[in-house]
Amino acid sequence: MSRLIERIHFPLPVGSPFHEIIDVRAPVEFCEDHLTGAINLPVLNDEERVRVGTIYKQVSAFDARKIGAALVAKNISAHLESHFLSKGKDYRPLVYCWRGGQRSGSLATVLTDIGWSTSVIEGGYRSYRGHVIETIRRGAGESSFVILNGFTGAGKTLILKSLARSGEQVLDLEGLACHKGSVFGGDRESPQPPQKRFESLLYDQLSRFDSSRPVFLEAESAKIGRLNLPNSLWQRMKNAPVIEISSPLAARAAYLTDDYAKWVSDLERVRNTIDRLRGFHSAPVLSEWKSLAESGDWETLVTRLLAEHYDRRYSVGGSGYFEKPSCTLELPSHDEATVAACAAMLAARAAEIGQAVTSR
Repeated sequence: MSRLIERIHFPLPVGSPFHEIIDVRAPVEFCEDHLTGAINLPVLNDEERVRVGTIYKQVSAFDARKIGAALVAKNISAHLESHFLSKGKDYRPLVYCWRGGQRSGSLATVLTDIGWSTSVIEGGYRSYRGHVIETIRRGAGESSFVILNGFTGAGKTLILKSLARSGEQVLDLEGLACHKGSVFGGDRESPQPPQKRFESLLYDQLSRFDSSRPVFLEAESAKIGRLNLPNSLWQRMKNAPVIEISSPLAARAAYLTDDYAKWVSDLERVRNTIDRLRGFHSAPVLSEWKSLAESGDWETLVTRLLAEHYDRRYSVGGSGYFEKPSCTLELPSHDEATVAACAAMLAARAAEIGQAVTSR
C-alpha cells in the first residue's frame, strides 16, 4: 500500500526533517527565485514548458496535458536513474512547483510509490512568495534597526563585517544585492540577483534575527544598483536610530583605492563609468578624471571623486532620508584593529540607544 503525500504549509518546521528540497519548475523559473537550499530537478525544461503552454493556449488543454504527461514521465525517469538512484530507504524529500499542483504532484506520486516519505508544499512557490513578503513586512516592523551612516568610503561595510564576526546581528544589504551602492559599485564576476531572489535572501536573514537584539545595517538609498528595497524595510530604516561613522578623506581614498582594485584594473570600464557622470560635471572635469585614470594615479582620482562628487551629494546630518545621528564615531584608519575597536564601541552605543528607547 502506497504512502500518502503530506502537504506542508509555511512556515516550514523548525529543524527541517527533509533531506532535500526539490524545485521541479523549469530552470528559468528556478533562476528567478527559489527556496534557499533547494535543488532544481525540472520535470519540464524551459523549452518543454513553453511548448506545453503554447499547445494549451492554441490547441486544447487536453492535448497540452497529453504531451506534458509524456515529457514529465520522460524527465522523471531520467531523474530516477541519476539523482535518486543512490538514495536510501529513509530518504525524505520536500517537493514544490509553482502552485503545488501537477508538476510537483507528478514527481511526489512516483517517489511515494517507490516507498519514500514525500511531502509537497501546499500552494507551491506562490505560497512561499507570499510568506516571504509577509515575513519581510513583519520582520522590518519588529526588528530593532541601528543605521550606520557616513560618507562614501568611511568604512561602514568593514564595521558591519567586524560586528558580524563578534556575534552581532547584521543585515548586509550591499552584500545581498552584490553591489556597493554607487555608480562604480557593480561586480561583473558576481552579478546582482533577480529582484525576487534578493527578497528571498532578505527573508532568510530577517527570519533568523532575534527581535530583542539590535540589527546593524548601512544607510542605503531605496535602490541598490537595479534592485529595490522592499518598501516596508525602507520605511523602517528611515525612522531607525543612526550612528555616524566619520573618517578622514585621505583614509577613505586609500581604502577605496584598495577596495576597488579589480575595478581600476579595467581602464575601459573606468572611462565608461566616468562618462555616466556627465549630467553632474562639466566635460573638462570628466576629462581630467579620465587622464588621472589613464596615468594610473588612482588615489588622486578617488580622492577627487569623493571630494567633488560623492561628498557633495551625500548628507549624513539628518537632512536626507535618515534620522539625525545620535552620535558620531571616528574611524581614523581602516586597518583591522582600528575597525574592530570602532565596531565594539558602536555595539556599546547601540545598546545604550536601545535602553533609552525601551525606557521611554
